[in-house]
Amino acid sequence: MDRRSLIKNAGIAGVLAAGVAPAVHAQAAVRWRCASSFPKALDTIFGAAEVFAAKVKAMSGGKFEISVHAGGELMPAMGVVDGVQQGSVECAHTAPYYFFGKNEAFGLGCAIPFGLNSRQMTAWMFDGNGMKLMREFYAKYGMINFVMGNTGAQMGGWYRKEIKSVKDLKGLKFRTGGFAGKVFERLGGVPQNLPGGEIYSALEKGTIDAAEWVGPYDDQKLGFNKVAPFYYYPGWWEGGPQLDLFVNQKAYDALTPDNKAIIEAASAEAHVIMQARYDARNPTALKQLVGAGTKLRPFPQDVLAAAFKEAMALYEELNAKNPDWAKIYADYSKFRADQNLWFRFTEATFDRFMQSQKL
Repeated sequence: MDRRSLIKNAGIAGVLAAGVAPAVHAQAAVRWRCASSFPKALDTIFGAAEVFAAKVKAMSGGKFEISVHAGGELMPAMGVVDGVQQGSVECAHTAPYYFFGKNEAFGLGCAIPFGLNSRQMTAWMFDGNGMKLMREFYAKYGMINFVMGNTGAQMGGWYRKEIKSVKDLKGLKFRTGGFAGKVFERLGGVPQNLPGGEIYSALEKGTIDAAEWVGPYDDQKLGFNKVAPFYYYPGWWEGGPQLDLFVNQKAYDALTPDNKAIIEAASAEAHVIMQARYDARNPTALKQLVGAGTKLRPFPQDVLAAAFKEAMALYEELNAKNPDWAKIYADYSKFRADQNLWFRFTEATFDRFMQSQKL
């Protein structure tokens, strides 16, 4: 009797009892490349992709390996979406709002001025309609997204001169990403969208007047305090910027169900670890920066009020001219309103009380 007939007639239990092992097909090894938009020096934001790749390798028993490449190594930091679309790399780790020039709706997958904070963004993606809506949108670009990191609320950036009122933004050359630039432009500023690795030299040479990146831990590593003395808060354009893993749809479809599950689990772990690192490391870095002479300042209220007004006007304009934006923003804005109502009575009240105490 041949092996096939034996298995059919005796069943798997009988085969094992007879000491005849059924044929087992080993899963083929998978090798991917991940293009990051960030420099290796930043163990927080670039490090999230390394956490992801290590987890994929561990969960697959070494059968699925992903090499991670810093911005500029395989392609420009701002070219990673094109790389994923074209299949030059299988995946990329980036901030979706970098690509609002392709379509403003990319911003909603990351952060928009006066948008969701990090917890609210995670809630919208995992338990609201965010994941469904963003995946429908990214499918138009031949990609599928996985949530993979958040910095938490960011700082407002480094300025060579003090900002005393909204008038001081006129003509200000300011490095920022995403929709912040659109709003600053409406306030009279001149936005510059530079990769993280190019900011210091531009600020040092005076090519730009101000710059924002993330927050104290990264900013201290990048040395911005050495070339701009004023450090403003809050980053009203980035209350909870989410990073994504963009995966080429064809590459993803070719994976086994096991490897698809691994991608989902590993990206979720990297998502949590990235914000944990920022939350744990920012306080010490901020104290060190201030101790070294950094001049910490809140944005004047007229700056916040003017920026909020212009942001809301911008969103109304986009609702009228961009169907992708209008569809996603309708759900996003409703979710934001409900979240702010809830946080007003719980998180915000608790936080205000605790921050007023001497601990």
